[in-house]
Amino acid sequence: MNIFNPFIRTLLPLTPKSWVRKIAKPYIAGESLEDLVNVVEDINLAGFTAATSILGEFVNDRDQALEASMDYIEALTEIQSRKLDSNIHVKLTHLGLKLDKELCYSNLKSILTKAEETHNFVRIDMEDSSCTDDTLSIFEKAQCEFDNVGIVIQACMRRSKHDIQKLIALKANVRLCKGIYIEPRNIAYNDYRNVRENYSSLLKELLTARCYVGIATHDEWLVRDAFQTIETIGLSPSEYEFQMLYGVTPQLRLSIRESGHRLRVAVPFGPAWYPYSIRRLRKNPTIAGYVLKALFTSEKNPL
Repeated sequence: MNIFNPFIRTLLPLTPKSWVRKIAKPYIAGESLEDLVNVVEDINLAGFTAATSILGEFVNDRDQALEASMDYIEALTEIQSRKLDSNIHVKLTHLGLKLDKELCYSNLKSILTKAEETHNFVRIDMEDSSCTDDTLSIFEKAQCEFDNVGIVIQACMRRSKHDIQKLIALKANVRLCKGIYIEPRNIAYNDYRNVRENYSSLLKELLTARCYVGIATHDEWLVRDAFQTIETIGLSPSEYEFQMLYGVTPQLRLSIRESGHRLRVAVPFGPAWYPYSIRRLRKNPTIAGYVLKALFTSEKNPL
C-alpha cells in the first residue's frame, strides 16, 4: 500500500465527501456542539475524561479567528452546564496566529478567561515547525497570567530536547506526543525508532521533574515504557494521565484504564470536518492509503 500513498494524496481533493466521511465518522464527534456533548457524555460514562477541540486551523480572516474564539467560549459554557468532564485544546492558527500575533493572543486570553470562570483547562496544541517558536512564546506569556494553560511537545522534533528544559523550569503542564507533521530530516526524526527513543527520553525527564504530563500515544511499546517509568519514579495516578484519540485503539484504551491509570480521550468536532480530514490524510502518507482501502472494504481505520 505504501508505494501508492503519494499518488493517493494528490487525488484526495477530488475524493467524494461521502468516502471521506466514511473514514472520518468514527474519529470525529460530529458537526455540532450537541454532537460533541453526546459523545463526551458517553466517554464520561465509560470512565474516561475528554478533551474537546473545534476543527479548524490556518484561518486567513480576522472575523473567522474571532468566531473560533467565541465558539470555544460557547463550548466551555456548555461543558460546565452539562457537567461534562472535558477540558479543551486549541490551535493558535485557528485563533489567528498567522494573521496577527496580538489578535491571536487576545482571542486566546478570552478563552482562558472563560475557562478560568468555568473551572476548566486549556491546552495549546503544537502545529507544524513554522509555528513552534510563536506557540511556545505565546504559551509562556499566557502562563504568566493564567494557571489553567498547558502546551504540547512533539517527540519527532530534534529541538524538543532543548524546549522541555525551559518548560521544566516553568513546571509546565505538557502533553507529549509523537507529532503528525511531515518535517525535513534536519529538524525532525523521520525513523520511528528514533522518535520512540526521543519520546521515552523526554517523558522520563518531564516526569522526573514532576511536570504533569499527558502521555499521548497509541504505541503499545511506549505505553509499556511509560508504565515502567511511572513505577520506577513512584508516581501516583494524579501526577499524569494517558491520552488517546477518539476512535483509535479502543482495546488499548481499556487496558490502560484497567491497569489503574487515568485516560483522556481527545474528541474533535465541527463543520470543518471535511477540510480537516483531507489535510490530515495528506500530511500522513500511511493513513492516506486507507482512502483506497475504504473503497473496497467496510473496515474502519483511524485518522
